[in-house]
Amino acid sequence: MVKVIDFKDKVVVVTGAGGVLCGYLATEFAKAGAKVALLDLNQEAAQTYVDQILEAGGHAKAYESNVLDKANLEQVRKTILADFGAVDILVNGAGGNNPKATTDNEFHEVDLPEDTNSFFDLDEAGISFVFNLNYLGTLLSTQVFAKDMVGRPGANIINISSMNAFTPLTKIPAYSGAKAAISNFTQWLAVHFSKVGIRCNAIAPGFLVTNQNRTLLFDNEGQPTARAHKILNNTPMGRFGEAEELVGGVFFLADENLSSFVNGVVLPIDGGFSAYSGV
Repeated sequence: MVKVIDFKDKVVVVTGAGGVLCGYLATEFAKAGAKVALLDLNQEAAQTYVDQILEAGGHAKAYESNVLDKANLEQVRKTILADFGAVDILVNGAGGNNPKATTDNEFHEVDLPEDTNSFFDLDEAGISFVFNLNYLGTLLSTQVFAKDMVGRPGANIINISSMNAFTPLTKIPAYSGAKAAISNFTQWLAVHFSKVGIRCNAIAPGFLVTNQNRTLLFDNEGQPTARAHKILNNTPMGRFGEAEELVGGVFFLADENLSSFVNGVVLPIDGGFSAYSGV
């Protein structure tokens, strides 16, 4: 029997909710009846989505939050408990890359131009930042918010992995490695929390245009860059994804009526990118 997806009165916490993708997911959860806590280091960015939700008659609040500061997360948790109650669904969306952890070249060569940022020039602090933001930020947020989810009917966690976790992309070794760690951590959590009623799954988005990657994918005239053409040529559907195309997968994983026996999976939402060998 087909069931209507309804998150009425569910409390949903979304980290990284000031960004395009997680802000959109937060908005859609609110449309489905959830009370949504939007967490972001940039509270003003999260507030933009909260304003949209409130204008549409939904329930939401923005919280300034640093996923690398456990004390801050604990304080935010207390405030959310007072505002909305215990969390039912946690979406660990905070993450990103850093130019200092990115190479200029796809392939190392013997004679590179002197100004090339090669593998040997990658900045240790930049690499640590990327790993910490993606992996440690997910772990700490889960430590804090999952406390209230133990034994709570329908409680579940959704992590944001990436296509990079399946096949590492050139130029971004730290980000690819961090997302691979997220996929592994998702499976670990699924097992660890399996006896106390918390499911844990992840989505692995393909290539969507966000504020973080826009300049990598399009030039100043709005035309696709060489890297964008490579992506499109290796995406069987031949286009970039849209934020709204993540919603169905996330809602499926989050809805206890639809996915009560789904635990520890990483769901690609990628236009066929992970299925295509390139030939």
